[in-house]
Parts: sequence; structure tokens; C-alpha cells
Amino acid sequence: MTSAAVAHKLPKDFIWGFATASFQIEGSTNVDGRGKSIWDDFSKQPGKTQDGRNGDVATDSYRLWKEDIALLTQYGVKSYRFSLSWSRIIPLGGRNDPINPKGIAFYSNFIDSLLEHGIIPFVTLYHWDLPQALHDRYGGWLNQDEIVQDYVHYAKVCFQAFGDRVKHWLTVNEPWCVAILGYGRGVFAPGRSSDRERSPEGDSSTEPWIVGHNVILSHAYAVRLYREEFKAAQGGQIGVTLNGDWAMPYDDSPQNVEAAQHALDVTIGWFADPIYLGQYPEYLKQILQKRLPEFTPDELKVVKGSSDFYGMNTYTTKLCRNGGNDELQGFVEHTFTRPDGTQLGTQAHCAWLQDYPEGFRHLLNYIWKRYRLPIYVTENGFAVKDESSKPIGKALQDNDRVNYFKGTTASLKAAVIEDGVDVRAYFPWSFLDNFEWADGYITRFGVTYVDYETQQRCPKESAKFLVKWFGDNIDAGDRKTQ
Repeated sequence: MTSAAVAHKLPKDFIWGFATASFQIEGSTNVDGRGKSIWDDFSKQPGKTQDGRNGDVATDSYRLWKEDIALLTQYGVKSYRFSLSWSRIIPLGGRNDPINPKGIAFYSNFIDSLLEHGIIPFVTLYHWDLPQALHDRYGGWLNQDEIVQDYVHYAKVCFQAFGDRVKHWLTVNEPWCVAILGYGRGVFAPGRSSDRERSPEGDSSTEPWIVGHNVILSHAYAVRLYREEFKAAQGGQIGVTLNGDWAMPYDDSPQNVEAAQHALDVTIGWFADPIYLGQYPEYLKQILQKRLPEFTPDELKVVKGSSDFYGMNTYTTKLCRNGGNDELQGFVEHTFTRPDGTQLGTQAHCAWLQDYPEGFRHLLNYIWKRYRLPIYVTENGFAVKDESSKPIGKALQDNDRVNYFKGTTASLKAAVIEDGVDVRAYFPWSFLDNFEWADGYITRFGVTYVDYETQQRCPKESAKFLVKWFGDNIDAGDRKTQ
């Protein structure tokens, strides 16, 4: 192959694969000593999921994990991103609570099998499933003194058990969702909010900012522990993964240009600025004032620089207008409708998502220029409208998802090759249709169709497209195992 041809491909060590999360796929919630997470009972409360269903079975991946690995192997992925269930490993969650050997054994066997099949394990420590016992005991993420110690202890147990084989760690998945959806909007577990029709307790004006702060500290102290006690021997990388979509001004007016930046500040900057730059965004300080917790000088030393890379989850682009009364959105109004009345892109099943690949390229450039660390895209995906109500034959022909990935992969490649952005990995969401949190099973993000009656897995056209695209667009000689 000529050097010119290689220059138009992603580098040979580029990592690609698919992503999932424990509560969304595992099921077997009361098997082998697992304790409850905050999602177990929450998802069973009337009205908390769109279809009234819960995570007790999900895609049954705790039992079907060998079939899952066989399918990943068939796809030829280089890596698989999955999360560990805290309450499977420490059923009551705390630093003085018993560790569950069966939980450790399950993930240890899973990791071994991935490696035997040449698949790099990319492991998330926390993907929203806090042990229920910690929420009941002291308020979970609201209690800084307790949660930081318990999270760091849990992380240490995982580093000790799996770190000899796991070289890619994510501390927390999407802290914004943990804080805003769990403690502001109240639509995710534990469902706290100022809206008394939704939640009997909670304060949306204070709790999200407290929780966000405590998540940052938990992440940072776990990273410090890894670097001080494990990195030299294990040689892995560790970081956080943050959600955030590209924000474009609705028009060229100065107030809307400013609004787009404010939108980025209150989603991405809220977490990325302290972790990478050492301080909260000025706009966040301005709107929250004393309600935004402060880091002590000693804490800030731990927080700043506490991620080896930028973990990026992104799905869409929003047009932003100044105004509105929604503090959780930074007093910015979001829309997909342009001034001329046209839509930004193809509408997904969920109201918050349209297809706009140009925004992905813009966001990659923004993150790279602002934070200057290698980017690992740990989620990116599309839910086809009404896919759940289609017969399986039509659902497998997921053309809108194929088009979405055609756009995002082209943007990814252009950002790397033309713009010089250092992107090291790309994980489409998701490997399987699964339990989509408050949406239940109605919204499907999988590149693999799951028949929930039989648990049969069937590759969709999007899976075939992605497998071929990465085969064609990564420099050869790349079958790397670690």
C-alpha cells in the first residue's frame, strides 16, 4: 500500500468497537448475590418507564454473555466497552461491606474471554447503577464525605481484581445525566426533583450541582489512587467520559452566538473545565453563584489533570437561542427548527435527537482545541423512529441509522485526517437493543436487533455497514490485543 493511501486511513492502532452498560443488558438482578441498584425499584414504579417495563431481564446478557462475545467476534471488533455493576461486586456498596466473589468471578471470566477472542476490554466503573443501599444509608451522591470514600474503595476493588488485564478504564459515564436527570429533572433514578408531582423530595436548584461536584471528586480521587498504586504495575489509562452535543447559534445575532457557548459551558464545561483546566466555567459561576460548590485548593490539585484522555459521548446538534427560564439548560432554548422552518436533520425516535453529522466534526474540533488531549468517542448512535413497532424484517433495514453512521464516520475521518484532531477510538452505541432507561424498551439504539421474547440477536444493516467501514478505513496490520 502506498504512503498516500495510508494517509487517507485511520492509524493502525485506532480502537473501534461497540458499547453497552450493565443495567441495560445484564438482567439477572437477584442472581449470584447481586444487591439492588437505584434503578431496580425505580424502574418498577408506575410511570417511570414509558412501557412500564424494567431491567430484571433486559437482554439477559448475564446468562448469554458467551453468545454476546461470539457475536462481537463475528463482527470483528477491536474492543468492547461495557460497564461493571457496582452492586454485583459489592452488593451493599460501602467500603466496609462484603465483596461478592461471584460478582468478581463473572467479570473476570468475561474479561478473560474477551482477551481470548482478541478483543480489548474498555471498562466503565460507573454507568448510573448506584447501589440502592448507599442511597438509603446516606443519600448516595448527595453525601460528599461518604460517597467519595465508597466510590474510591469500589474502584480499588476493581483495579485489584481486573487491572492486570484491563488497560482502559472509564470512571464515570456522563456525570451530567447523573446530576441533571437524577436530581434535577427527576426522570432517572433516584428520581429527585423540585417537581412534587414527580418526586416527594428533592431540590432542583441545589442538588444537581452538589451531585455533579461529588461525582467530579469521586472520579478524581479514584484516578489519583490508580496513578499512585496501580498504574506503574498495570500500565493502563484512566479517564472520565462526558456527554455533550454540539451547540450552534440559531442565527448570527450576538446573543444567540453567546447562547451556543453557554449551552456548551453548562453541559460539557461544567465537568470538563475543572477536570482539564482546573476551574468551573465563568458562566456557571455567574448563574449559580453560591449554589455552585467550590473546590478546596487541595481538592483542585487532585481534580485538575485527572483524566488521561477526553472520553466523549455525543449524539446530535442543537440550535441555540438565548432565553427561556430553564436554569438546568443555562437559560438557553434548544430547537432543531431553523429560522426558515426546515429541520436540522432526520428525526430519531427520541425527541432530543436528529441526524447532523457536520456537528460531530465541529464538536471534535472544539474539544481538541479547548482541552488538548486525545479523544476517545465512547458513545455515538441513533434510534430509528418507530423501530419497535416494525416487523423484524423491516427493523433490520435500519436505513436512517446507516445514514447517521455514514455521516458520523465521514466526519470522524475528516476530523482526524484533514483537521488533525487526535481521535483514538470510536464506540457506536449500542452493540444491542437494550433497556433504554426511562424509555423502557420502546427506543432501540442497537446495531443488533434483540427480540425480547426469545432473546434472539440479529445484525441490522448498520452493524454490517460499520464492520465494513472500519475494515476499509483503518490501516492494516492492526489486530492488536492487550
